[in-house]
Amino acid sequence: MSESAKQRVQAIGNHLASNNTIPPVVKVAGDSNGPRVTGKVVIITGANSILGIGRASAHQFAQNGAKAVYICDYDDSNLEAHKCEIESLYRGVNVHTRQFDAADEKAISEVVKDALDRYGRLDVFFANAGITGPHTKFSEIDADDFMDTMRVNALGPFLAAKYAAPAMQKTSAEKPKSSGSIIMTASVAGLRSNAGGTPYSASKAAVVSMAQTIAYQLVGTNIRVNALCPGLIETGMTAPVFETARARGTERKIGQLNPLRRGGHADEIARVALFLGSDESSYVNAQAWAVDGGLSSGHPYVPGKIA
Repeated sequence: MSESAKQRVQAIGNHLASNNTIPPVVKVAGDSNGPRVTGKVVIITGANSILGIGRASAHQFAQNGAKAVYICDYDDSNLEAHKCEIESLYRGVNVHTRQFDAADEKAISEVVKDALDRYGRLDVFFANAGITGPHTKFSEIDADDFMDTMRVNALGPFLAAKYAAPAMQKTSAEKPKSSGSIIMTASVAGLRSNAGGTPYSASKAAVVSMAQTIAYQLVGTNIRVNALCPGLIETGMTAPVFETARARGTERKIGQLNPLRRGGHADEIARVALFLGSDESSYVNAQAWAVDGGLSSGHPYVPGKIA
C-alpha cells in the first residue's frame, strides 16, 4: 500500500471513530489484563503433589480471581500446606481440601454437592487425577492392573463430568445462565503411540474420546468439555525420570524428540487449564489440547537426517 493510500485509510478510520459510527467489539469475557476467572468456583483433583499440575493450576485459578478452589487428592499429605500457601498469597479465595479417590462416585457427588450448597454454583471441574500404571510389556500385565489404571484415569473424569455437568446448569441471580468448563487431563500418549505403557495410553485415549462425546451430549447447555494432553512434564509422577537424568548428567536429553528440545513445567500446563476454565475459551469445545513442545505434531526424527 502506498503512503497516500495509508493516509486515506487512516483518515477514514479517524473520521468514523470520532463520529462513533463504528460498533464496539463484542466481548465474551472480561479484560485479558485482569483476573480471568473472577467469582468462579473450581474443583481440581490430583492436587496433592508439590510438583504437580493440580497444585500449579490451583495457584493459577486462585491468582485469577476464583471465589473458591477445591483441591482434592487420594493422598492428602500436602493439601493443608497448599491451602495455607494459596490463601496467604491470594486474598479473597476460599480453598477447601478433600481426601478421596477420584474414581469414587460417592465422593465426587459429595464434593460437587458441597460446592453447590456453599456457593450455589460450579463453574470449573478439572479432572486431573491419574496414575501411570504398570510399565511392563502388555503381555505381562494382568487384568486387575489394567483395569485399575482405567478406573482412575478414565472412570475418574467420567464421574467428574457426570456430576459436574448438572451442577453447572444450576442458575441463580449471580449466575443467570447455564455454563461451565470440564477439563480432563489426558496425555500425548492418548494421541500417539510410544508415549506410555499400554494401560496408561488406552486410558488417556479414552479420556480424549469421552471429552469429545460428552461435549456433544451437552449440546445447548453452554458447558464445554476439553481434554488437556501434556507431553513430558516434570511432576511428582515423572520426577524419577528427571532425577535420574540429572544424576547421570543427561538432563539435556530430556524432551529431545520435541522441537523445543526440553521437558515441560507444571505451570505451563496450568496456564492452559486456566485458559480452558475461563470465559476467554468460550468457543473452545470438544478438543484435545496437546501441550507437549510439539512432540505429537510429527514423527520422531534424528536432527540433520531429514531428506
